[in-house]
Amino acid sequence: MITFKDIFSVTLILFSVIDIVGSVPIVIDLRKKQGKIHSGRATVISGALMIAFLFLGQSILKLFGLDVGSFAVAGAIVMFIIAMEMILGVTLFRNEGESKAGSIVPLAFPLIAGAGTLTTILSLRAVYETPNILIGIVINLIFVYMVLKSTNWLERKIGESGFNILRRVFGIILLAIAVKIFKEHIGLIG
Repeated sequence: MITFKDIFSVTLILFSVIDIVGSVPIVIDLRKKQGKIHSGRATVISGALMIAFLFLGQSILKLFGLDVGSFAVAGAIVMFIIAMEMILGVTLFRNEGESKAGSIVPLAFPLIAGAGTLTTILSLRAVYETPNILIGIVINLIFVYMVLKSTNWLERKIGESGFNILRRVFGIILLAIAVKIFKEHIGLIG
């Protein structure tokens, strides 16, 4: 069943985890190093990864003998750590290596559709209906595309301190959501 409240929640959760606004300085740096960022290609590839994981993620879990509740708790812990990174301004997860394929690595994966995003999508399946998650993914992809296309303008208007404020605000929201998912699923593990 499609509900606007659930779509809004999913969209906000994914927006916080993807943190494309907080990643604008990284995108700007990539653009400077490589000359051009392919916004459309990066958006389509990251969207394909997210949607594939939405539908195939549970099968992958079954392959390893895991249940969605356990994965939701694990995802909540990852979301908690990402939120702490955002709030404290530290980096705990490190992206390995650089590539000349800047639209795919590191932009589409792992920056947009990285481990945190994929874990979150699977964790969301334990709480929300699939159509609501799918709509939330599409809304985020539209926003990701718009941000990637407007990095020059954003660089001039918001500035580094503005990005730091936005990152911390969304970090606190993500932290609260991680605690909620953890509370809802910790009793289901057995």
